[in-house]
Amino acid sequence: MPPERRPEPVPAPRPRAEAAPHPPPPGRGRPYPAAPRVATRAQRLGLALGVLLVLLFGLWLFSPILTPFVLAASIAYFLHPLATRLERLGLPRSLASLLLVLALTMAALLCVLLLYPLLLAQVTTLLQRLPGYVIGIGAAMREALDALSDRFGPEFMDTRLQELAVGQAGAIVSFLGTALARLIGSGIALFNVFLLVAVTPVVAFYLLRDWPRMLLRIDAWLPRRSAATLRQLARDMDRVLSAWLRGQLICCGILAVYYATALSAVGLELGLTVGLMAGILSFIPYVGSITGLITALLLALAQFGTWDGVLTVFAVFVFGQLVEGYIIYPRLLGNRVELHAVWVIFALFAGGVAFGFLGVLLAVPMAAAIGVVARYWLRRYLESPLYLDPPRTGT
Repeated sequence: MPPERRPEPVPAPRPRAEAAPHPPPPGRGRPYPAAPRVATRAQRLGLALGVLLVLLFGLWLFSPILTPFVLAASIAYFLHPLATRLERLGLPRSLASLLLVLALTMAALLCVLLLYPLLLAQVTTLLQRLPGYVIGIGAAMREALDALSDRFGPEFMDTRLQELAVGQAGAIVSFLGTALARLIGSGIALFNVFLLVAVTPVVAFYLLRDWPRMLLRIDAWLPRRSAATLRQLARDMDRVLSAWLRGQLICCGILAVYYATALSAVGLELGLTVGLMAGILSFIPYVGSITGLITALLLALAQFGTWDGVLTVFAVFVFGQLVEGYIIYPRLLGNRVELHAVWVIFALFAGGVAFGFLGVLLAVPMAAAIGVVARYWLRRYLESPLYLDPPRTGT
Protein backbone atom coordinates (compact mmCIF):
# COMPACT_ATOMS: atom_id res chain seq x y z
CA MET A 1 0.00 0.00 0.00
CA PRO A 2 1.28 3.45 -0.76
CA PRO A 3 2.26 5.52 2.25
CA GLU A 4 -0.33 8.03 3.56
CA ARG A 5 0.34 11.66 2.74
CA ARG A 6 0.35 13.93 5.73
CA PRO A 7 -1.53 17.24 5.34
CA GLU A 8 0.77 20.15 4.92
CA PRO A 9 0.62 22.62 7.83
CA VAL A 10 -1.45 25.72 7.13
CA PRO A 11 0.65 28.84 7.68
CA ALA A 12 -0.64 31.16 10.39
CA PRO A 13 -2.20 34.38 9.14
CA ARG A 14 0.10 37.30 9.27
CA PRO A 15 -0.97 40.09 11.55
CA ARG A 16 -2.26 43.03 9.66
CA ALA A 17 -0.34 46.19 10.02
CA GLU A 18 -2.33 48.88 11.77
CA ALA A 19 -3.49 51.51 9.44
CA ALA A 20 -1.70 54.76 9.86
CA PRO A 21 -3.92 57.58 11.04
CA HIS A 22 -5.14 59.74 8.27
CA PRO A 23 -3.71 63.22 8.34
CA PRO A 24 -6.25 65.94 9.02
CA PRO A 25 -7.83 67.41 5.94
CA PRO A 26 -6.03 70.48 4.70
CA GLY A 27 -7.42 73.74 6.02
CA ARG A 28 -9.30 72.16 8.94
CA GLY A 29 -6.56 72.12 11.53
CA ARG A 30 -5.81 69.41 14.03
CA PRO A 31 -8.58 67.35 15.67
CA TYR A 32 -9.85 68.50 19.09
CA PRO A 33 -8.11 66.89 22.07
CA ALA A 34 -10.12 64.35 24.03
CA ALA A 35 -11.96 65.72 27.04
CA PRO A 36 -10.55 64.66 30.41
CA ARG A 37 -12.34 61.67 31.86
CA VAL A 38 -12.47 63.13 35.39
CA ALA A 39 -13.20 66.79 36.06
CA THR A 40 -11.18 68.35 38.81
CA ARG A 41 -12.64 70.48 41.56
CA ALA A 42 -11.01 73.57 40.08
CA GLN A 43 -12.62 72.88 36.70
CA ARG A 44 -16.09 72.49 38.21
CA LEU A 45 -15.67 75.66 40.26
CA GLY A 46 -14.39 77.54 37.23
CA LEU A 47 -17.33 76.39 35.12
CA ALA A 48 -19.85 77.48 37.78
CA LEU A 49 -18.21 80.88 38.24
CA GLY A 50 -17.96 81.36 34.47
CA VAL A 51 -21.65 80.64 33.94
CA LEU A 52 -22.57 82.99 36.80
CA LEU A 53 -20.42 85.81 35.43
CA VAL A 54 -21.86 85.39 31.94
CA LEU A 55 -25.41 85.56 33.33
CA LEU A 56 -24.67 88.67 35.37
CA PHE A 57 -22.96 90.36 32.43
CA GLY A 58 -25.87 89.52 30.14
CA LEU A 59 -28.33 90.82 32.72
CA TRP A 60 -26.41 94.09 33.00
CA LEU A 61 -25.92 94.46 29.23
CA PHE A 62 -29.49 93.68 28.13
CA SER A 63 -31.37 95.02 31.16
CA PRO A 64 -33.14 97.78 29.16
CA ILE A 65 -34.94 95.21 26.97
CA LEU A 66 -35.32 92.27 29.34
CA THR A 67 -38.40 93.48 31.21
CA PRO A 68 -41.07 92.06 28.84
CA PHE A 69 -39.20 88.75 28.59
CA VAL A 70 -38.87 88.37 32.36
CA LEU A 71 -42.52 89.35 32.75
CA ALA A 72 -43.46 86.75 30.12
CA ALA A 73 -41.43 84.10 31.94
CA SER A 74 -43.25 84.99 35.18
CA ILE A 75 -46.61 84.63 33.42
CA ALA A 76 -45.60 81.27 31.96
CA TYR A 77 -44.42 80.05 35.35
CA PHE A 78 -47.67 81.21 36.95
CA LEU A 79 -49.88 79.52 34.31
CA HIS A 80 -47.86 76.30 33.95
CA PRO A 81 -49.95 74.27 36.48
CA LEU A 82 -53.19 75.30 34.75
CA ALA A 83 -51.80 74.39 31.34
CA THR A 84 -50.69 71.01 32.69
CA ARG A 85 -54.18 70.31 34.08
CA LEU A 86 -55.81 71.22 30.77
CA GLU A 87 -53.33 68.99 28.95
CA ARG A 88 -54.22 66.08 31.23
CA LEU A 89 -57.88 66.65 30.39
CA GLY A 90 -57.07 66.03 26.72
CA LEU A 91 -56.50 69.55 25.44
CA PRO A 92 -53.36 70.00 23.31
CA ARG A 93 -50.60 71.91 25.04
CA SER A 94 -50.47 74.59 22.32
CA LEU A 95 -54.21 75.24 22.48
CA ALA A 96 -54.23 75.29 26.29
CA SER A 97 -51.34 77.78 26.33
CA LEU A 98 -53.03 79.99 23.76
CA LEU A 99 -56.34 80.05 25.65
CA LEU A 100 -54.70 80.84 29.00
CA VAL A 101 -52.51 83.65 27.64
CA LEU A 102 -55.45 85.16 25.73
CA ALA A 103 -57.66 85.01 28.83
CA LEU A 104 -55.04 86.69 30.99
CA THR A 105 -54.36 89.36 28.37
CA MET A 106 -58.05 90.16 27.94
CA ALA A 107 -58.53 90.35 31.71
CA ALA A 108 -55.59 92.75 32.05
CA LEU A 109 -56.82 94.97 29.20
CA LEU A 110 -60.35 94.96 30.63
CA CYS A 111 -59.07 96.07 34.03
CA VAL A 112 -57.06 98.87 32.44
CA LEU A 113 -59.98 100.07 30.31
CA LEU A 114 -62.41 100.02 33.23
CA LEU A 115 -60.22 101.25 36.08
CA TYR A 116 -57.91 103.78 34.46
CA PRO A 117 -60.65 106.34 33.64
CA LEU A 118 -61.95 106.04 37.20
CA LEU A 119 -58.46 106.57 38.58
CA LEU A 120 -57.95 109.62 36.38
CA ALA A 121 -61.29 111.03 37.59
CA GLN A 122 -60.19 110.54 41.19
CA VAL A 123 -56.88 112.23 40.45
CA THR A 124 -58.77 115.23 39.08
CA THR A 125 -60.87 115.31 42.24
CA LEU A 126 -57.74 115.10 44.37
CA LEU A 127 -56.05 118.00 42.61
CA GLN A 128 -59.18 120.14 42.90
CA ARG A 129 -59.71 119.49 46.60
CA LEU A 130 -56.12 119.27 47.73
CA PRO A 131 -56.02 122.84 49.18
CA GLY A 132 -59.22 122.15 51.13
CA TYR A 133 -57.75 118.87 52.36
CA VAL A 134 -54.70 120.72 53.66
CA ILE A 135 -56.88 123.25 55.48
CA GLY A 136 -59.08 120.50 56.93
CA ILE A 137 -56.14 118.52 58.26
CA GLY A 138 -54.65 121.68 59.74
CA ALA A 139 -57.89 122.48 61.55
CA ALA A 140 -58.23 118.93 62.87
CA MET A 141 -54.62 118.89 64.08
CA ARG A 142 -55.02 122.27 65.77
CA GLU A 143 -58.20 121.08 67.50
CA ALA A 144 -56.47 117.94 68.76
CA LEU A 145 -53.45 119.90 70.02
CA ASP A 146 -55.71 122.43 71.77
CA ALA A 147 -57.52 119.57 73.50
CA LEU A 148 -54.20 118.15 74.69
CA SER A 149 -53.10 121.57 75.86
CA ASP A 150 -56.34 122.09 77.83
CA ARG A 151 -56.02 118.68 79.47
CA PHE A 152 -52.33 118.69 80.37
CA GLY A 153 -51.72 122.42 80.65
CA PRO A 154 -50.36 125.04 78.26
CA GLU A 155 -46.77 124.15 79.12
CA PHE A 156 -47.28 120.68 77.64
CA MET A 157 -47.54 122.00 74.05
CA ASP A 158 -45.85 125.22 72.99
CA THR A 159 -47.71 127.47 70.54
CA ARG A 160 -44.91 127.55 67.99
CA LEU A 161 -44.61 123.78 68.23
CA GLN A 162 -48.33 123.48 67.50
CA GLU A 163 -48.03 125.67 64.41
CA LEU A 164 -45.05 123.66 63.23
CA ALA A 165 -46.93 120.36 63.63
CA VAL A 166 -49.97 121.72 61.78
CA GLY A 167 -47.82 123.06 58.95
CA GLN A 168 -45.90 119.80 58.58
CA ALA A 169 -49.12 117.77 58.48
CA GLY A 170 -50.44 119.96 55.67
CA ALA A 171 -47.16 119.68 53.78
CA ILE A 172 -47.23 115.88 54.06
CA VAL A 173 -50.76 115.72 52.67
CA SER A 174 -49.86 118.06 49.82
CA PHE A 175 -46.79 115.99 48.94
CA LEU A 176 -48.69 112.68 49.06
CA GLY A 177 -51.50 114.03 46.91
CA THR A 178 -49.17 115.46 44.28
CA ALA A 179 -47.05 112.29 44.18
CA LEU A 180 -50.14 110.09 43.87
CA ALA A 181 -51.49 112.23 41.04
CA ARG A 182 -48.19 112.06 39.16
CA LEU A 183 -47.93 108.31 39.69
CA ILE A 184 -51.38 107.57 38.30
CA GLY A 185 -51.21 110.17 35.57
CA SER A 186 -47.92 108.92 34.17
CA GLY A 187 -47.97 105.28 35.31
CA ILE A 188 -49.01 103.91 31.93
CA ALA A 189 -46.46 106.12 30.15
CA LEU A 190 -43.67 104.56 32.19
CA PHE A 191 -44.16 101.27 30.38
CA ASN A 192 -43.63 100.74 26.70
CA VAL A 193 -47.12 99.90 25.44
CA PHE A 194 -45.83 97.96 22.47
CA LEU A 195 -43.57 95.78 24.61
CA LEU A 196 -46.18 94.97 27.23
CA VAL A 197 -49.17 94.53 24.94
CA ALA A 198 -47.56 92.88 21.92
CA VAL A 199 -44.28 91.25 22.92
CA THR A 200 -45.09 89.94 26.38
CA PRO A 201 -48.16 87.80 25.47
CA VAL A 202 -46.39 86.31 22.44
CA VAL A 203 -43.28 85.38 24.42
CA ALA A 204 -45.44 84.07 27.27
CA PHE A 205 -47.33 81.80 24.86
CA TYR A 206 -44.17 80.23 23.44
CA LEU A 207 -42.60 79.80 26.87
CA LEU A 208 -45.77 78.24 28.29
CA ARG A 209 -46.11 75.90 25.30
CA ASP A 210 -42.50 74.72 25.44
CA TRP A 211 -42.12 74.73 29.23
CA PRO A 212 -41.94 70.90 29.71
CA ARG A 213 -39.48 70.51 26.83
CA MET A 214 -37.29 73.31 28.17
CA LEU A 215 -37.17 71.61 31.56
CA LEU A 216 -36.17 68.31 29.97
CA ARG A 217 -33.45 70.01 27.92
CA ILE A 218 -32.04 71.79 30.96
CA ASP A 219 -32.14 68.52 32.90
CA ALA A 220 -30.11 66.86 30.12
CA TRP A 221 -27.46 69.56 30.45
CA LEU A 222 -26.92 68.99 34.17
CA PRO A 223 -23.58 67.46 35.17
CA ARG A 224 -24.22 63.77 35.79
CA ARG A 225 -22.24 63.71 39.01
CA SER A 226 -24.40 66.38 40.68
CA ALA A 227 -27.64 65.89 38.77
CA ALA A 228 -29.57 64.42 41.69
CA THR A 229 -28.53 67.21 44.06
CA LEU A 230 -29.32 69.92 41.51
CA ARG A 231 -32.74 68.40 40.82
CA GLN A 232 -33.55 68.39 44.53
CA LEU A 233 -32.44 72.01 44.87
CA ALA A 234 -34.57 72.96 41.86
CA ARG A 235 -37.61 71.20 43.38
CA ASP A 236 -37.08 73.06 46.67
CA MET A 237 -36.78 76.39 44.83
CA ASP A 238 -39.94 75.67 42.85
CA ARG A 239 -41.84 74.72 46.01
CA VAL A 240 -40.82 77.89 47.87
CA LEU A 241 -41.20 80.23 44.91
CA SER A 242 -44.51 78.86 43.68
CA ALA A 243 -46.04 78.92 47.16
CA TRP A 244 -44.94 82.49 47.79
CA LEU A 245 -45.51 83.95 44.31
CA ARG A 246 -48.88 82.43 43.50
CA GLY A 247 -50.17 82.82 47.04
CA GLN A 248 -48.96 86.42 47.25
CA LEU A 249 -50.53 87.41 43.94
CA ILE A 250 -53.88 85.95 44.98
CA CYS A 251 -53.63 87.71 48.35
CA CYS A 252 -52.84 91.03 46.64
CA GLY A 253 -55.86 90.66 44.36
CA ILE A 254 -58.22 89.85 47.24
CA LEU A 255 -56.91 92.70 49.40
CA ALA A 256 -57.07 95.21 46.54
CA VAL A 257 -60.72 94.37 45.87
CA TYR A 258 -61.57 94.45 49.59
CA TYR A 259 -59.86 97.75 50.40
CA ALA A 260 -61.17 99.50 47.28
CA THR A 261 -64.74 98.32 47.96
CA ALA A 262 -64.73 98.95 51.71
CA LEU A 263 -63.14 102.40 51.55
CA SER A 264 -65.53 103.48 48.82
CA ALA A 265 -68.46 102.11 50.84
CA VAL A 266 -67.57 104.19 53.94
CA GLY A 267 -67.59 107.34 51.79
CA LEU A 268 -63.89 108.03 51.22
CA GLU A 269 -63.73 109.95 47.94
CA LEU A 270 -60.37 108.47 46.91
CA GLY A 271 -61.17 105.03 48.34
CA LEU A 272 -60.81 103.24 45.01
CA THR A 273 -57.31 104.61 44.39
CA VAL A 274 -56.08 104.11 47.94
CA GLY A 275 -57.56 100.61 48.16
CA LEU A 276 -55.98 99.44 44.92
CA MET A 277 -52.66 100.94 45.93
CA ALA A 278 -52.76 99.23 49.34
CA GLY A 279 -53.63 95.86 47.80
CA ILE A 280 -50.97 95.99 45.08
CA LEU A 281 -48.25 97.17 47.47
CA SER A 282 -49.10 94.26 49.77
CA PHE A 283 -46.73 92.34 47.50
CA ILE A 284 -44.07 93.90 49.73
CA PRO A 285 -44.70 92.58 53.26
CA TYR A 286 -46.10 95.22 55.64
CA VAL A 287 -45.29 98.09 53.26
CA GLY A 288 -48.61 98.01 51.40
CA SER A 289 -50.81 97.89 54.48
CA ILE A 290 -48.86 100.60 56.35
CA THR A 291 -48.71 102.92 53.33
CA GLY A 292 -52.39 102.45 52.57
CA LEU A 293 -53.37 102.96 56.23
CA ILE A 294 -51.45 106.22 56.62
CA THR A 295 -52.69 107.61 53.31
CA ALA A 296 -56.31 106.64 54.01
CA LEU A 297 -56.23 108.12 57.53
CA LEU A 298 -54.87 111.45 56.31
CA LEU A 299 -57.41 111.63 53.50
CA ALA A 300 -60.23 110.70 55.89
CA LEU A 301 -59.14 113.40 58.32
CA ALA A 302 -59.01 115.94 55.50
CA GLN A 303 -62.36 114.95 54.01
CA PHE A 304 -64.53 114.24 57.07
CA GLY A 305 -62.88 116.67 59.47
CA THR A 306 -63.93 114.49 62.43
CA TRP A 307 -62.26 111.64 64.24
CA ASP A 308 -65.30 109.40 63.74
CA GLY A 309 -64.55 109.09 60.02
CA VAL A 310 -60.90 108.42 60.79
CA LEU A 311 -61.84 105.62 63.18
CA THR A 312 -64.13 104.09 60.55
CA VAL A 313 -61.29 103.97 58.01
CA PHE A 314 -58.98 102.58 60.67
CA ALA A 315 -61.50 99.81 61.41
CA VAL A 316 -61.55 98.89 57.69
CA PHE A 317 -57.79 98.32 57.72
CA VAL A 318 -57.84 96.46 61.03
CA PHE A 319 -60.47 94.06 59.71
CA GLY A 320 -58.48 93.62 56.50
CA GLN A 321 -55.34 92.74 58.44
CA LEU A 322 -57.25 90.23 60.57
CA VAL A 323 -58.68 88.54 57.47
CA GLU A 324 -55.26 88.55 55.82
CA GLY A 325 -53.41 87.16 58.82
CA TYR A 326 -55.91 84.54 59.99
CA ILE A 327 -57.78 83.45 56.85
CA ILE A 328 -56.06 84.33 53.56
CA TYR A 329 -52.43 83.57 54.39
CA PRO A 330 -53.00 80.33 56.35
CA ARG A 331 -55.24 78.91 53.62
CA LEU A 332 -53.20 80.00 50.60
CA LEU A 333 -49.67 79.82 51.94
CA GLY A 334 -49.66 77.87 55.18
CA ASN A 335 -46.20 76.72 56.27
CA ARG A 336 -44.85 76.24 52.74
CA VAL A 337 -43.21 79.65 52.53
CA GLU A 338 -39.63 79.75 53.78
CA LEU A 339 -38.91 83.36 52.83
CA HIS A 340 -38.61 85.73 55.76
CA ALA A 341 -40.37 89.05 55.35
CA VAL A 342 -37.17 91.04 56.01
CA TRP A 343 -35.29 89.02 53.37
CA VAL A 344 -38.08 89.65 50.82
CA ILE A 345 -38.14 93.40 51.57
CA PHE A 346 -34.36 93.63 51.23
CA ALA A 347 -34.39 91.65 47.96
CA LEU A 348 -37.14 93.80 46.43
CA PHE A 349 -35.46 97.08 47.32
CA ALA A 350 -32.01 95.84 46.30
CA GLY A 351 -33.35 94.59 42.96
CA GLY A 352 -35.17 97.85 42.36
CA VAL A 353 -32.08 99.92 43.09
CA ALA A 354 -29.86 97.74 40.89
CA PHE A 355 -32.07 97.11 37.85
CA GLY A 356 -35.31 99.07 38.34
CA PHE A 357 -38.56 97.29 37.54
CA LEU A 358 -36.59 94.37 36.07
CA GLY A 359 -34.83 93.94 39.41
CA VAL A 360 -38.16 93.89 41.23
CA LEU A 361 -39.34 91.06 38.95
CA LEU A 362 -36.15 89.08 39.54
CA ALA A 363 -35.85 89.84 43.26
CA VAL A 364 -38.12 87.15 44.67
CA PRO A 365 -36.85 84.27 42.44
CA MET A 366 -33.26 85.17 43.30
CA ALA A 367 -34.13 85.46 46.99
CA ALA A 368 -35.79 82.03 46.89
CA ALA A 369 -32.80 80.48 45.09
CA ILE A 370 -30.27 82.00 47.48
CA GLY A 371 -32.32 80.90 50.47
CA VAL A 372 -32.58 77.28 49.27
CA VAL A 373 -28.85 77.08 48.47
CA ALA A 374 -27.95 78.67 51.80
CA ARG A 375 -30.08 76.14 53.71
CA TYR A 376 -28.51 73.30 51.70
CA TRP A 377 -24.97 74.39 52.56
CA LEU A 378 -25.98 74.94 56.18
CA ARG A 379 -27.25 71.34 56.37
CA ARG A 380 -24.01 70.08 54.84
CA TYR A 381 -22.01 72.11 57.33
CA LEU A 382 -23.99 70.77 60.29
CA GLU A 383 -23.37 67.21 59.04
CA SER A 384 -19.68 67.74 58.28
CA PRO A 385 -16.68 67.00 60.51
CA LEU A 386 -16.01 70.74 60.58
CA TYR A 387 -19.03 71.05 62.87
CA LEU A 388 -19.24 67.57 64.45
CA ASP A 389 -15.53 67.09 65.21
CA PRO A 390 -15.19 67.29 69.02
CA PRO A 391 -12.61 69.69 70.40
CA ARG A 392 -9.25 68.24 71.23
CA THR A 393 -8.41 68.01 74.89
CA GLY A 394 -4.88 67.97 76.20
CA THR A 395 -3.57 64.92 78.01
